[in-house]
This record gives sequence, C-alpha cells and structure tokens, in this order.
Amino acid sequence: MRIVSFDNGGQAAVGVRLGDEIVDLGIADPGLPSDIKGLVEGGPEAFAAADKAAGAAGADARRPLEGLNYLPPIANSGKYICLGRNYAAHAAEGGADTPTYPVVFYRGASSLVGHLKPIIRPKCSEQLDFEAEMVCVIGKAARHVMRADAHDYVAGYSVFNDGTIREYQRRTSQWTIGKNFDGTGGFGPEFVTADELEPGATGLRIQTRLNGEVMQDANTSDMVFDVAETIELLSECMTLEAGDVIVTGTPSGVGYARNPPIWMKAGDICEIEVENIGILRNPIVDEV
Repeated sequence: MRIVSFDNGGQAAVGVRLGDEIVDLGIADPGLPSDIKGLVEGGPEAFAAADKAAGAAGADARRPLEGLNYLPPIANSGKYICLGRNYAAHAAEGGADTPTYPVVFYRGASSLVGHLKPIIRPKCSEQLDFEAEMVCVIGKAARHVMRADAHDYVAGYSVFNDGTIREYQRRTSQWTIGKNFDGTGGFGPEFVTADELEPGATGLRIQTRLNGEVMQDANTSDMVFDVAETIELLSECMTLEAGDVIVTGTPSGVGYARNPPIWMKAGDICEIEVENIGILRNPIVDEV
C-alpha cells in the first residue's frame, strides 16, 4: 500500500493512494487510526483493515490526488534518527574516511515539510544544501535485534531531503544545528509498506535533481550500513519504537563538494527520487 498524510480543511488526515485518487480512511472506515503512526502501531491487522476499507470505499471517500495538501507522512514520531556519511563516496568527497560505526544525529519535527511544500532558506545563511535519502520506518518495538531478523521490524519506507545549512553544521563537532533549521527537511510524498519492496529496500536508484539537472545518482545498495545492520546497531543502544523514522544517509554529489559549490536558492525546485518509493518535490523559498 501507498499511504499519505494530508491536510483536510485544517485537520490532519490519512489516505490510501489508488492510482490518481486518494481514499480518505477517515471516511472509508472511521474506526481506523487517524494517522500513519497509528496504523504502524496497529500492525498488520491495521494495514489489512486499511487495505480492505480502501478497496471497498465509495465515491464519498475518494478524492483526486491532484491538489492534495500533503503533510509529512509521520509528523509525530518519537525519534527521527539520521545517518551521516553512510555512502563511502559521500564520505570521501567531504575528506572523511568511510565510517566503521554509524554517524548518528537527530532531527526534530519542526524541521520537516511535506511534499510540494517549500523548503526554507534561512535569513542567516546562503549555504542550503540538498541530500537525497531513503527513509525506513520501524514497525514494532526493537531492542537487541539481530541483523538476520531486522527486516521483520520494518513497517515501510519513504523519501527525504536532508536539507542542511552547511556553515552551521560545521560550527561545532555536532551536526544538530545545521540539520534542524525550521522547514528544511522535505519528507514524503508517501509511506510505502514494506511488502511493496525487496527486504531492506535494496537495489533502488536514488537521485537528486535540482531544476531538472541530476546532482546525485546512486543506489541504496551502496549504503555502508544497510537497513538491517543499522537496526541491529541502533537497537543495541536504544529501543526503537513503532513509528520511529530512520533517515539512512545521502550519496555523493552534494552541493558543498562541487567547485564552485551549488546551493539551493529561492525559485529552485528540488526533486528527490528513490526508485519504486516515490518522487519528493519541494520549491525553495527565502525566509521572510
């Protein structure tokens, strides 16, 4: 299934995409959870009920995909865990060694924007960079998970643009500030259930296109720490909970590593595509 979060007259809603239509699950089955995190927490039974409701939905529950007011798929996660330097070529273009243990940082919900919503370049910096990333969403509590079992803990996948204010990222040894400016992290358009993809979402082409020009072009199989190993290592430290979001790192080709650097600016359109998961598109605007 492909599930979206959207704004319905000022209220967050959740729907299943069927072709060029959305089935509003709040109308199709009011007994279902009202957001994707709730569906994830409900497990296979909730997804099965959502699939059944979408298939049986009448015209009153259906609406065109065009014009949908998208929200981030999961805006209320307990944890947004991000990996840095998780593609060897990206580590190298920044002058760093390939990590032997994941480089981990967090994002907050206020940094997120949905599909088609503007990514904001702040007043204090012009160094707004793009980062194409695949998202993995945890489906159930995971602690001390072995790599061989890790895919059983994945609910689904999505797409992320880890928009980064580079000069602030480099002001300290920790990346939190550069990664958490308001409205810099594009997330969406859809949550795609794990059964739609190969285990670990391996072998998928991942790209950034800035104003139609390809900037990053790699494959999720190039990750240093794949989804299973990432879950194993993170769950050694912390309990991963249903609805937790793992942003799995970006490949080479980012703007700061180019000569001259290429920064996102007002009027640009940035597209992040992960094969078989979706295309996340965001315009760039200046903070007012």
